[in-house]
Amino acid sequence: MVQHYLAQPVGHVAGSITVPGDKSISHRALMLGGMAHGNTDITGFLASEDCLATLRALRALGVHIDQHDANHLTVHGRGPSALHGAGQALDMGNAGTAIRLFMGLLSGQSFDSTLIGDSSLMKRPMERVAGPLRQMGARIDTRDGRPPVIIHGDSRLHGIDYTLPMASAQVKSALLLAALSAEGVTRVTEPAITRDHTERMLGGFGVQLQREGLSVALPGRQPLQGVPVQVPGDFSSAAFFIVAGCLAAQDGLTIRNVGINPTRTGLLDMLRLMGADLRVTPAGEGPEPIADITVRAAALRGIEVPEPLVSLAIDEFPVFFIAAAAAEGETVVHGAAELRVKESDRLAVMAEGLRALGIECELLADGMRIRGGRMGGGRINSHGDHRIAMAFAVASTRASDAIHIDDVTNVATSFPGFPAIARSVGLRL
Repeated sequence: MVQHYLAQPVGHVAGSITVPGDKSISHRALMLGGMAHGNTDITGFLASEDCLATLRALRALGVHIDQHDANHLTVHGRGPSALHGAGQALDMGNAGTAIRLFMGLLSGQSFDSTLIGDSSLMKRPMERVAGPLRQMGARIDTRDGRPPVIIHGDSRLHGIDYTLPMASAQVKSALLLAALSAEGVTRVTEPAITRDHTERMLGGFGVQLQREGLSVALPGRQPLQGVPVQVPGDFSSAAFFIVAGCLAAQDGLTIRNVGINPTRTGLLDMLRLMGADLRVTPAGEGPEPIADITVRAAALRGIEVPEPLVSLAIDEFPVFFIAAAAAEGETVVHGAAELRVKESDRLAVMAEGLRALGIECELLADGMRIRGGRMGGGRINSHGDHRIAMAFAVASTRASDAIHIDDVTNVATSFPGFPAIARSVGLRL
């Protein structure tokens, strides 16, 4: 298994590519399909380690899933009452989305469940999900706020009115999944808009929700009906090539069939503010909008990122910081404290890596200040964070020397095949 990347400097990228299916949508399609009545046919599924952990967990809970090929599955749902205890701990691997959403999905079941993960996941905070679920009546234990997460069965859930202290699609989604098993109405209010894949997909499975401003309300005890799900290309995966194109695609680089859900595309708005040359061409209709994105190299300038865009680009900040490092002038980000509780403390780890390449930056409590400049080579410790590893691979488009990136095994958790696709557009990885 590859443990490190060696990214040699390159000055030009080009081509037309597709990226693997959306991880967030793949997780949710499996989970809702497992809770629904009837079949859910999933095409474009992301066969990454994260999503396969969700698949294995559902099978252990009694859900029958046919895998026709790597990207085409059929989930044979028999309703939530057909689930049964796994008889062993459910291993989520490195999947933060999976463990937090399963906390909500399993809180209203009649059996006990234990959720664990790899060494990274076992260090990540779970109380921001467990706390509001307890308010709904769930009985959940954590170990000093971290996994293992023990969910006790036979809890009687009831709806609550909950305001998120921090914008988080994972917490919101966990509460909405728990609301399916609760009596009464559950209302979740966000401080800022976050990705709405859960709401869109629940609607597709026949669930009635009410959206009003930053609040979404879900009346409990609603049945789900299986439906076909087409998973678009993952915008977060496309983001690495969008930024690579901004920095080095003099003749253009196109990423095809990308999901452009407006709660996910803050990166495009931030790059446009920096002066990026981007063209988005619609390529499909449905619950999730799809487009081809073409980008050409342009001179970028530093910006102060508008805070409303932060929650719309939370997973894309590692590679956005590479764009900021290559831009002229200073870029300032506030309101991104959520980055401290991802697979790593992404603010601290990105600051460490940028400094290793000679970039001046200041770590802030909720963001970062970056002064663009010449990037050299160096050794980067990704701290096991897949997005950090891929972001510094993209930095090779502006580096003057080789970049050694350590601890890259977890890239497969979200983007299987990344090295091959990177090489196909010109990266020397």
